[in-house]
Amino acid sequence: MKPIHLAALAVAIASCALAAALVVRADGMEAGSASPIYGVTIPNGYRSWELIAPAQEAPPLDELRVVLGNPVAVQAYRDGTLPFPDGAVLAKLAWKHVPSPEFEPASIPGAATTVQFMVKDSRKYAVTGGWGFGRFINGKPADEAQHRTCFACHQARVRDHDRVFTRWAP
Repeated sequence: MKPIHLAALAVAIASCALAAALVVRADGMEAGSASPIYGVTIPNGYRSWELIAPAQEAPPLDELRVVLGNPVAVQAYRDGTLPFPDGAVLAKLAWKHVPSPEFEPASIPGAATTVQFMVKDSRKYAVTGGWGFGRFINGKPADEAQHRTCFACHQARVRDHDRVFTRWAP
């Protein structure tokens, strides 16, 4: 191949790589944005994962939440496997709790607050019990200070459940 063709090919490949790095995904999250400390990114297709459990947070957070799991996590929940196997990923989606305008006793999701992930990789995250954490606000990773609280809270409260709060909803 002629040097001019190689240079043109290199420029084309670099342009495609740059474009891919700047793509905003269909769910509004920027592709390639990684959480500080852990380097966790938002997995493609997480919104189609299976429901593990819903939750409601009391004030001051006052949120409606759902936890979803990838197929590895779902199988671990079904089998009662602890610790979770490497490759398990949990996603927590949270919205402000809003009363339904049509039916006062009911609640509906309001504005999205966070999307959070726990990724099990016992080698990569050995110092944090095998889990990496990612917290995203408006599609961007939360700051390092917010990520520092993740492991400490999980370690202090649910160490005996492989540092996972959520239980399988029957």
